[in-house]
Amino acid sequence: MTREHRGEARGWSAARRGVRSRLRFTSLRLRLVVVFGLVALTAAVSASGIAYWLNRESVLTRAQDAVLRDFEQEMQNRAGALPEHPTQDELQRTAGRMADSGQGFSVLLVADDADGRTVYGSSGGLSGFSLRDVPVSLREAVTERQRITSNNRYPHHLYWQRIVDGDTPYLVAGTRVIGGGPTGYMLKSLEPEAKDLNSLAWSLGIATGLALIGSALLAHAAATTVLKPVQRLGAAARRLGEGKLDTRLRVSGTDELADLSRTFNKAAEALEKRVADMAARDEASRRFVADMSHELRTPLTAITAVTEVLEEELEFEGGGIDPMIEPAVRLVVSETRRLNDLVENLMEVTRFDAGTARLVLDDVDVVDQITACIDARAWLDAVDLDAERGIHARIDPRRLDVILANLIGNALKHGGSPVRVAVREEAADGDGGTGKGGTVVIEVRDHGPGIPEEVLPHVFDRFYKASASRPRSEGSGLGLSIALENAHIHGGEITAANSPEGGAVFTLRLPRDVSAQSPAEETGDAGDKGAEGDA
Repeated sequence: MTREHRGEARGWSAARRGVRSRLRFTSLRLRLVVVFGLVALTAAVSASGIAYWLNRESVLTRAQDAVLRDFEQEMQNRAGALPEHPTQDELQRTAGRMADSGQGFSVLLVADDADGRTVYGSSGGLSGFSLRDVPVSLREAVTERQRITSNNRYPHHLYWQRIVDGDTPYLVAGTRVIGGGPTGYMLKSLEPEAKDLNSLAWSLGIATGLALIGSALLAHAAATTVLKPVQRLGAAARRLGEGKLDTRLRVSGTDELADLSRTFNKAAEALEKRVADMAARDEASRRFVADMSHELRTPLTAITAVTEVLEEELEFEGGGIDPMIEPAVRLVVSETRRLNDLVENLMEVTRFDAGTARLVLDDVDVVDQITACIDARAWLDAVDLDAERGIHARIDPRRLDVILANLIGNALKHGGSPVRVAVREEAADGDGGTGKGGTVVIEVRDHGPGIPEEVLPHVFDRFYKASASRPRSEGSGLGLSIALENAHIHGGEITAANSPEGGAVFTLRLPRDVSAQSPAEETGDAGDKGAEGDA
């Protein structure tokens, strides 16, 4: 894949991540759009509902009042002109004339003839509007005689009711002629008004949908305007978290977001200054330790030479050292060695802190390297080696020697003999048995009381000693820390634990091919010798 193609792929990936971040429900942008949409939907639905209800009542009331008014007038004029006991033909003709009034309603007239029989007259003939089409409750209200009072001058009134038959709304009304006469009923279809109301409902629904879409677009625009500074602030915070302390925001305006940006810039400036001061103090501290260590090496060289002479005098029988001062001389010799090791360790730590420690890689037999480390320190009788030769790795042999010397020396000093060193290989995934990958695992186990649980998290800390009762132990408290740093520079790791069978176990894991881990590497001398056996 070319660089251009990789750039396009990263661009598409960033765009997809941006879209997903904008669409996920926890996104503030989406929540703003949803809230705006819900508010607009609620307002539009409420307004549309109120408008529909008001228009519906207005349309129905206007049509209803016109029909009832015409029906009542026709009952007074035409039905009131009929004799007290009309015939069926008279009722039929009168009902037909009443239905031709222009409102388009059907009429049913009911009366008693001269023989006392109930006769009917319908504008639609025998198969037209009949008494069965009138609700029972309406018939009872029409025929019921009301008491005459000061507020009620007539015994009968006009009553109406809306019904639905086959999805078609109708208006049904009934009344009796004042002063005696036939009872009349009217049936009027409200289908035209219903169609008008349906059209109105569709119009209001479309208006509600458009309002919802418009509110969503406005919400998106508003969210973009509001969230753009927030997104810039989030990106700046991420860059600041990545260590780019010179990150600043461009501030414009006087609103709350502008104040937030100014506060961020002030915080970033203060953080940059604080980190710069701390880095300067740290650098000065490292330089001081390095300079002090170098300055101490010159007098230490001379003192070491003198102590070597004194040590030879101590070992020579019949020497000239007064027995009274012999303990003091031995103390000077041991403390000089301890001081020399401490200076060497401080210089090594300084190199790690300054990032100048380098690897000198070579192909070595790990078991031969361990054997040489044990033999050089005369530990053959106290250490059991459980490994077979032939385990090769590309590592820095000097730094591996430092690691092993510290781990084995620490086990001998603070654990219990015998110390057992085991070596094994772990194949890497997909290695296919080539031997080029994988890990070399070295376990150093003692037979002592183990490491207290409260001490385990601190065994690799600098200058940490497990027991405060032995502050003048031979170790400086730097050995295990230096071992861990040497493992890290190889791309490896050291862990400490207690064995279920008793004793402490230190496990070193190193990649078989350190050059594949891209460590710092050089071909010259990698530095001075590390400490041995520090706890």
